[in-house]
Amino acid sequence: MADKAPDRAVIFIDGNNWYHFVTERGVVNPMNLSYAKMSLKLLGPREWIGTRYYIGALDQNWNATDYANQRRFLSLIQNDDPRITVHLGRLERRPQANPLADALLNLLDDPALPVSSKLRAQLRALARGHAKVETLKEKAVDIMLALDMVEMARTGGYDAAYLLSADGDFTPAVQIARHQHGRKVYCASPGFSSALQGVANAFINLDKEWFADCYRDRG
Repeated sequence: MADKAPDRAVIFIDGNNWYHFVTERGVVNPMNLSYAKMSLKLLGPREWIGTRYYIGALDQNWNATDYANQRRFLSLIQNDDPRITVHLGRLERRPQANPLADALLNLLDDPALPVSSKLRAQLRALARGHAKVETLKEKAVDIMLALDMVEMARTGGYDAAYLLSADGDFTPAVQIARHQHGRKVYCASPGFSSALQGVANAFINLDKEWFADCYRDRG
């Protein structure tokens, strides 16, 4: 009897969530991680079909330096291996209350604060002038990843999926891939998600030491 072929595996990376936890957990030099080495290490004996990295695309008109840095990073990870692909969603600017401005105004309400009335007035004006800050909100990225995971499960694009994220919003997609289409789904992240742990075949909590042999060779 012939040996059973290894499971074909695809890795889905929620870029924003993944990078947030990698940096928060103290992984050294995350920009130099090799996604090819990480993929092969994570999958073990399974056949690596592809790694799909999902992220919101920065607009060149917002900040040319940030735009160039993002494009350089995405080009770098794709150059690791042709099986690594990047899938771009969009980012939208959103105004948001600035908590630092509120904290400063509350502090200035304290009459015992040892500052002159002139400086107090200047600080109040500064805080009110920065009561709102602009943030970037990802749009369509999570939906794109979830739809691809489900569609590829439906069409037989993989036997096993690895989701690199700790975002519980992916719970329905994991459930559909597993229970409607019979695929194995593993979640892995330096951050923990009880929601994903409850629906995946396993949740792999990666500590910073796990990445030690996953860096791009420097030449």
